[in-house]
Amino acid sequence: MNTYASVVVIGGGVMGTSIAYHLAAAGVPDVVLVERDELGAGSTSKAAGGVRAQFSDEVNIRLGARSLEKFARFGQEIGADIGLHRVGYLFLLSTPEDVASFEASVRLQNALGVPSRMIDPAEARRLSPLISTDGLLAAAFSPDDGHCTPEAVVHGYAAAARRLGAHILRHTAVTGIETRGTTITAVTTTLGRITTDTVVCAAGAWSQAVGAMAGVDLPVRPLRRQIAVTEPVPGGLPPALPMTIDFTSSFYFHAEGPGLLVGMSDPDERPGFATDTHDRWIPRLAAAMERRAPALLDLRRTGGWAGLYEVTPDHNALIGEATSVSRFLYATGFSGHGFLQGPAVGEVVRDLYLGRVPFVDVTPLGAGRFAADAPRPEVNRV
Repeated sequence: MNTYASVVVIGGGVMGTSIAYHLAAAGVPDVVLVERDELGAGSTSKAAGGVRAQFSDEVNIRLGARSLEKFARFGQEIGADIGLHRVGYLFLLSTPEDVASFEASVRLQNALGVPSRMIDPAEARRLSPLISTDGLLAAAFSPDDGHCTPEAVVHGYAAAARRLGAHILRHTAVTGIETRGTTITAVTTTLGRITTDTVVCAAGAWSQAVGAMAGVDLPVRPLRRQIAVTEPVPGGLPPALPMTIDFTSSFYFHAEGPGLLVGMSDPDERPGFATDTHDRWIPRLAAAMERRAPALLDLRRTGGWAGLYEVTPDHNALIGEATSVSRFLYATGFSGHGFLQGPAVGEVVRDLYLGRVPFVDVTPLGAGRFAADAPRPEVNRV
């Protein structure tokens, strides 16, 4: 194979398929997406599926809010059902410091049009009856947030991109990026060579290696996160149970059919590409449940999986264009909030490619911020 592409998108998760779709929809010809496995087989298919705009960083709020709009009209625009449930996100807060931080975030979110609000423990329990309010000081809630099905989003974008003329190469690994001086000339793959002058890295946890092929430093580390699914909840679940997060412990849950999807971070996890499951995190999960949702302790686990977060030093995304080589764009390092920002980031990368001004200024999220000692930490992380 020796083919041509106006742009090669590397990575077939939500970010890559969204970018490919938005480029093709803008009339960009010869868009080629390269995925080394099945579409969505990386981090996207392992995501919890949460979608929200409740962030501390203005850029993330705007990206989240724009994506919520696009998720809401996904069926109309893309023609696929993504199982969107706009049941809200409920952040449970147990320390004065977290309350003050979220109060500031809510003020910023409200100024940007997000209908989030601070609520008291009693209202939090009315929204999420499975929780205990012992030690709870306050909560933050936005009814616009919710969850949907990541695989449906990926395959919806991929199908729409194909209809618009994009080419998608599955089971095709990128083996190198050729340059002449500071100009990209080709991408080499296990299927052959693709002549191109533009690359978009949307390779998630594998982005550091892709960047290195072009001499671009993308400080992204893979970090395993695990999720468990429970048996049906006795007595049933409330019809609009929000995505509920105990912010202190990072323990969260949302409805998954008649049962629950539960997860939390593991501070003992070390960076790496392992995605096998283990039970070493369960004692910490059980302790968090006992403290914040003891009613869940008796639920039997019926399944689960592990996936990879793509983590940067400040837990915020890398979006932009490299300065060391021309036409190397990147959208990666989302540190756990990539799926929910995928629709909006597809628009942003399209505009960067076309030389347009995006709806939000992503300059502060450039990869060079770390060398410039200008990190931009996101506080409201799950």
